[in-house]
Amino acid sequence: MKTIAETGAFLNAPHMSTPSLSFEGVGLTYKDGTETLRDINLKVERDEFVSVVGPSGCGKSTLLKVASGLVEATQGNVVADRDRLGYVFQDATLLPWRTVASNVGLLAELHGVAKQERERRVQEAIELVGLSGFADRHPRRLSGGMRMRASLARSLTMDPEVFLFDEPFGALDEITRERLNDELVQLFLARHFAGLFVTHSIYEAVYLSTRVVVMSPRPGRIVAEFSIPFSYPRGPEVRFSPEFAQIASNISSALRGTELE
Repeated sequence: MKTIAETGAFLNAPHMSTPSLSFEGVGLTYKDGTETLRDINLKVERDEFVSVVGPSGCGKSTLLKVASGLVEATQGNVVADRDRLGYVFQDATLLPWRTVASNVGLLAELHGVAKQERERRVQEAIELVGLSGFADRHPRRLSGGMRMRASLARSLTMDPEVFLFDEPFGALDEITRERLNDELVQLFLARHFAGLFVTHSIYEAVYLSTRVVVMSPRPGRIVAEFSIPFSYPRGPEVRFSPEFAQIASNISSALRGTELE
């Protein structure tokens, strides 16, 4: 097990003694002097689903890249287990020449998982995301929602402890988006991962999350945090409750406050 290193270090996290994902005083300044993130302190435990909202360009997606190691922080430390980290991007990023099953199994294949075990994981993940019967189809024959389900399934084959989501449903129509929100809640309950979800939708954030954090304009800082009191599983009717509307209004007010900074 690695020890905490100097500025910008990344650790493999022991399961019992640390959160599944932790940002400790994290900042990011590019070589051209652009400061993108400043003093990010955030912990996400297993069985927590934390959504991040903020104005465009505030560093929300960059925060996920720092968590995954795609971008290295220039200040502070990130604690997580990279070997058990799932990442779902805004685009499904499926290979058009591969079938659904072959796309879903790609990460396990790249990690050297034996064929028999890989096939078992692929079948389980496909069933979990509701794509049974579509394993032999190519991406061009799938709807946008189905392609995103395949992308989710691909990460599920690695049994992630930490799951990063970069606006995965932003390009979908509202009905499909709400359906996938419901399905993601079920996945969260089934797999008990630590989720960090970036979205521009306050309503999506409130519906999915145990907590919602608000980021300021660049350089992105966490300026507000809201606990979401609704228990899981959550039915669609929670979206129409007065409590839901009040929390969404409070988050919206916090977002508007960032525009005045």
